[in-house]
Parts: sequence; C-alpha cells; structure tokens
Amino acid sequence: MRVYGVTGWKNTGKTGLVERLVTEISARGFSVSTLKHAHHATEIDQPGRDSYRHREAGAQEVLVASPNRWALMHELRGTDEPPMEELLAKMSPVDLVIIEGYKRGPHPKVETHRTQAGRDLLAPENPTIRAVASDSAHDGLSVPVFDLDDTSAIADFILAEVGL
Repeated sequence: MRVYGVTGWKNTGKTGLVERLVTEISARGFSVSTLKHAHHATEIDQPGRDSYRHREAGAQEVLVASPNRWALMHELRGTDEPPMEELLAKMSPVDLVIIEGYKRGPHPKVETHRTQAGRDLLAPENPTIRAVASDSAHDGLSVPVFDLDDTSAIADFILAEVGL
C-alpha cells in the first residue's frame, strides 16, 4: 500500500485537508483509507453501550458488527502503543492510505500551516515533509508551497509522488 501523510501543528487544518483529499482522490477512482494519530486518550465508544461495557469489563478486543460497518477496538491495557507500520499492516489493502499526524514518521508528508496558529514551519527541519499547504506565502523553502484550500493541486502532487 502507498502511504502519504498530512502533518502539522494543532489547529492548522490537518483534518479538513485530509477530509478534502479523501473526497478528491476517491472521486478520481482510487480507493483511500486513513490512519489518524492522536496524542490524547481517544474515546470512540459511548458510555453505557454494550461494546463500552465489554471493554470496561476487561475485554482485550471488542469487535462491533452491523449490516453497515464493523469496528475493532483494541485496549492496550498499559502496553506500548504499536508503531505506525504495525497498524498499517492491520488495514485492508487500498490504493492509498492518508496518515494524519505522526510528524516524526518516516513516510512522506504535506505539512499544513496557518499563520494564526503562531507556530514555525516543521518543513525546514523535517526532510520527510515534501510540500507545505498554507494560508500564506513562504519564500525560500526547498519544497513546493500550495494554497491550503487548493485541494486539487495538493492531490495531484500526492498522487504523482506515490505513482498513482
């Protein structure tokens, strides 16, 4: 599977760009999945639901299935978070997996940047960042800079990078 990342500081437009890229690239006929990394405890289940109760009771994994979708939740219960590569191996094959987060992962990435976030660019110090998508101009960078809202051009760049 081909993988490409979208990374950046908090509140710089990562999730919005991933959402638009999935729509754009899927519309072009490619199958796309996503892997989202969170630094905080992420709760995808609701208190009181049967699956939540199963996890709270101590189940290592809970698989919820319905006619529309299925989801597998795995509790780490104090063990280390698995590396990104191990998580990717659990995913069904697709043309492209877009990874949100994992700033320091070895995969190629587009960095999102918003001036109002007040953070410096990661790109000058991170060789895995192959382009920047920003709401402002950045002269002197060694990577291409796209308008953050130019989803089509960013998709063209990513697809060319991964050979699709």
